[in-house]
Amino acid sequence: MRDPYEILGLARDAGNAEVKAAYRRLAKRLHPDAQSEGNAGRQQARFQEVTAAYNQLKDEAARRRFEAERRAAAGAARAPVFEETMRRGAAEPAPSEDIFSELFEGIRSAGKRVFRARGNDRGYRLSVSFLEAANGVRKRVRLDGGKTLEVNVPAGIDEGQQIRLRGQGDAGHGGADAGDALVTVAVEPHPRFRREGHDIHLTLPVSLPEAVLGARIDAPTVSGPVSLTIPAGANAGTRLRLKGRGIAVEGGAPGDQYVTLEIVLPEATDEALRDFAATWTAGAKHNPRKDFSDS
Repeated sequence: MRDPYEILGLARDAGNAEVKAAYRRLAKRLHPDAQSEGNAGRQQARFQEVTAAYNQLKDEAARRRFEAERRAAAGAARAPVFEETMRRGAAEPAPSEDIFSELFEGIRSAGKRVFRARGNDRGYRLSVSFLEAANGVRKRVRLDGGKTLEVNVPAGIDEGQQIRLRGQGDAGHGGADAGDALVTVAVEPHPRFRREGHDIHLTLPVSLPEAVLGARIDAPTVSGPVSLTIPAGANAGTRLRLKGRGIAVEGGAPGDQYVTLEIVLPEATDEALRDFAATWTAGAKHNPRKDFSDS
């Protein structure tokens, strides 16, 4: 939807009284029941847009919700919305009910049709851990009014993506459907794993003997540890691929996990290793910085 300030013809610092006055002026002109028979249908979409804009700006709480939803939407402009159909519970009264009664009581009492409009959507935020996002989880979300619902967070969901809860937004007008609850997911960072698209990246410490001689070790993945072969002569920065151990993709192949090796020496001084390094002639001649420029 377009910027509600633009729809109502208001500056962004407009106060509550200005918002209400702008809505009254536009609503009286655009209400479908006040139109001629041939013009009513064309004006209804514009009237619904104006009403939705008013509901987003009618008071400070509504404006805070709008700004939060706008920021979340900007961060997830290209993210898919995951839909979950929920049993409809008791919904709050539509925010504009009082002003509708004030503006259009005469029209309704005259026996004309009652305006029907879908309720507004509501925005919420849900934090999940990195592994919960990778593997999927069921979490409880607290909605306005204290109501809580259990939400299915699908495996592979990413930061800023949304889950739609059908019928859990504001009540509709004139018996129309309620709006939806849009739950924006925030994924907490992990101390070891890093996500890039559907792939997972991990830096894995290995000992000097494991790197020099090769070894078979357990490596952590988002779905649990797996056996990983360290080739003999592996160096710091060597990158190994674990095919299919990344993020699950609905209807497609999962991503991969890439393991970058990091050689870690013992913390305590090892005299045998020290003596070996001091007498290792080939090692003394090896220059690992030969490709570096003087600068």
